[in-house]
Amino acid sequence: MATESVGMLDSPVLSAKQLEARLRSVGAERYHHQHPFHTMMHEGKLSRGQLQAWALNRYYYQSRIPIKDAIILSRSEDSDFRRAWRKRVVDHDGDAMQEGGIERWIRLAEVTGVDRERVMRCEGILPAVRYAVDAYLDLVKNRSFLEAVASSLTELFARDLISLRMDRMREHYPWLSDGLDYFTARLHQAPEDARFALQYVIEHAKSRAEQELAIGALQAKCDILWAQLDAIYFSYVQPGWPPPGAFRLES
Repeated sequence: MATESVGMLDSPVLSAKQLEARLRSVGAERYHHQHPFHTMMHEGKLSRGQLQAWALNRYYYQSRIPIKDAIILSRSEDSDFRRAWRKRVVDHDGDAMQEGGIERWIRLAEVTGVDRERVMRCEGILPAVRYAVDAYLDLVKNRSFLEAVASSLTELFARDLISLRMDRMREHYPWLSDGLDYFTARLHQAPEDARFALQYVIEHAKSRAEQELAIGALQAKCDILWAQLDAIYFSYVQPGWPPPGAFRLES
């Protein structure tokens, strides 16, 4: 394995098109659109309680996104980059002119039937979800700046999943229709953010080693998203063993 890694890093630098193709192949293979929990969601097989558990646990991830982006902002000495990146914080936190994605997600959780205050306190979040999300903050804080930016490139794959999710939720869970504003906004925000981040990675991953680091960071982010759904599936689908202190489905 070590010999293979050395050989890969000694390989020629990928062209911009080749690098983008490698990054997109990560999504095709590893993005969480293929997770069994999402498959069940899109087939209308989740109960209201399971959707509550998902919305509550996913809130912890949503609430940490602007913190993640603030960490990336704090690491950049390029004012042009900071101006472009700081919109991400506003998109999720909101400002005096508009509500943000976090507020929209809380509203989604409320529509499932989870109390607003419980959501905001992150009461009942699965430990494995907390650990996975915190690992994402560690990644953007402690790995190279290029890797921190590259880890956000799951946004390249988000739009298709969001579109599918909205269609299937309206079909299978019509009572959720009033809580889908978060996804509507992300249909436009995610592709715009992805274009900027992709261009940055392509321009700044100048060696094959840096390109492989960027690809690896995106893989790590996909693993983090997958791990969150693993925890939710294990606790609320099969075998259905939530740990002490976690949200419990109503019997």
